[in-house]
Amino acid sequence: MTEKARIIDALGEPRLLLPALLAEALAANDRVKFYFSLLQAAQLHATHPGHPQPSLSAERGAAGIDDDDLDALPGLSELIEDGLYRIPGAEKLCAAIATDLDTLLAPLRSGGDDAAAALAARLSALHGQAWCASQDSLSRTQINRLVSGDRDAGDSAHLLVMDAHKALLRLQAQIAAEDIDGAAAYEIGYVDRPLIAAFMRGVNETRPLKFDHPGLGTTATRSGERLILQNDIGTTDAHVLVVHVEKGCVRVTYNDVHIQRLLFFQSLFAHWAVSWDDTRSRTDRDMNDGVYHISTGTFTANNEAGLSDYLCFLGSRLVFLIDWNRARKRLRLLLPKKESLALLKWAADENIGHMGWLRAGGEQLVFDALAFAARTPPAFGARLDDTLDRSRAMAFMQFAFRICSQAQLEKRPDEEIRDALRAELLTCFRSTRQQLIDIAAEHAALSIEIASGLRDCLLDMAGPEASERIIHNAKRARHWEHQADELVNLARELQRQNTNHGDFYCALIEGADDIVDELEEAAFHLGLFPPTPPGAMLLEALGTLASLAVSSAQELVKALESARDVRQGGPREDLQDLLESIHHIMAAERQSDDAHRRFKRALINDEGDFRDLYACAECARNLENAADLLLHTALRLQDHVLGTVMGE
Repeated sequence: MTEKARIIDALGEPRLLLPALLAEALAANDRVKFYFSLLQAAQLHATHPGHPQPSLSAERGAAGIDDDDLDALPGLSELIEDGLYRIPGAEKLCAAIATDLDTLLAPLRSGGDDAAAALAARLSALHGQAWCASQDSLSRTQINRLVSGDRDAGDSAHLLVMDAHKALLRLQAQIAAEDIDGAAAYEIGYVDRPLIAAFMRGVNETRPLKFDHPGLGTTATRSGERLILQNDIGTTDAHVLVVHVEKGCVRVTYNDVHIQRLLFFQSLFAHWAVSWDDTRSRTDRDMNDGVYHISTGTFTANNEAGLSDYLCFLGSRLVFLIDWNRARKRLRLLLPKKESLALLKWAADENIGHMGWLRAGGEQLVFDALAFAARTPPAFGARLDDTLDRSRAMAFMQFAFRICSQAQLEKRPDEEIRDALRAELLTCFRSTRQQLIDIAAEHAALSIEIASGLRDCLLDMAGPEASERIIHNAKRARHWEHQADELVNLARELQRQNTNHGDFYCALIEGADDIVDELEEAAFHLGLFPPTPPGAMLLEALGTLASLAVSSAQELVKALESARDVRQGGPREDLQDLLESIHHIMAAERQSDDAHRRFKRALINDEGDFRDLYACAECARNLENAADLLLHTALRLQDHVLGTVMGE
């Protein structure tokens, strides 16, 4: 007890002792937790001498313990026999723990807290179990009586500290001398107020993003040269944040049962010069999964403004830890692990958060939008990136997080959120459809190029260097055919990523690829023509077939562009343009039939060499097949637009 506390006690006013006793108890809480970590590290090294030894110097400094000899204690510990350890200074360490436990309970006794008697009885019982060391040796049972967090295994000093700490926080809030922007503060100096206000400015800036979830209660006090800030974050026992501010240096000690959330918290300070010590894990079966993790981050400010800015930023990040793991698990139903974590990081950096999305319905909200946009419920176990490609899925979820937070903050109706997400997802699907139409139009444009090359060569068969042009044209046709194959593969990849919305256009492009193949074959057979051109009747019929192929391919591109904007209730002109293009292709196919028959009659009457006539006949057959395939493709497009698009 300090001299000031002794004088107050002598005056017979024990309630006046509470602020000083509380400050001492909170400092003792930090120290005793460090001692537990030290004993666990010593036991681990003694049992497994070859394992890497964690550094506890940062944790010791954060606890306000100046004895740097303790850093070497784990490395000097050894296993004497099964279940018995030699730990140098263990007797002194146990005495310090006992003293700090008494200090921890002192304000509860003085304040008449309801929990004081039960905690004191538990402490007496622990002492009766003789867990203190003798001659610097400790048994496994004694260490467990100190550090165990497993309530099923019986009481321990660690469990006592946890329960006493909760009682201290309740008492602390009750006796707070003043409120600084929402922080319960007592026993602070005038230099502390602007620092507390800076921290609370950050907390209050983002506090609305937790909505009605409990948490973010802050207490502030001074212990010697250090200002101590504590925030309860949420409701989990081991989810604790303690901030020590001393001479421009800020030490943040953060505990969490989820290692992913701890790493996420560290990542929020990527643009600040925060030095994080090695994250350590502690076994405690009373926590989730039996393990909790602890890390200490240190930031040193260059000036008072930098110190205030950092404390403000630190306070503003805490809301993004609330229900973070629940959001992560729900996002994994929609996105891969990497994208889920990236989305939560983005939401924190953008000061949007994830709580609005959770409150609005979370993943069920997205599944509802998917069922609406797709007209069918998504397959069981299907994620959002099974329907959209990952970049579009990520962009949609960013939109969802933003609209959910904004709508919840502005107290807009849930129906508005639902409708906004449905409209956005429909836009995403339309964008995928537009991509596939782009590929289909580009694919059809290659048909135009090959057919145009054929037509031009046939029109100039008797010109100079005709043979060289025909050979060059065949090479270009082969190159364009390879480009068309690449477009088919691209369409298939889009179809794979957008299972519910790429089927028709992918199949259309796959079918249209036969048009390119036939035209490329025609260019190849044209290259087999003899140096002396075939008869005029044959050339005229072949030229007509090639010209009709060019015209039909052009109309197919027009039809695809018209289909891009056709929709139920849309302008009738778009549908009319599409139907006119298809009717033109139908007429061209009939003209191609007539031209092919003229070619056959001319072929029968021609007296040329059989081998030369074979090349002509194959070229004509390819062009006629291309006309048939162009019509087939156009009719498939017409059926889809009239039956599916206009029927939606």
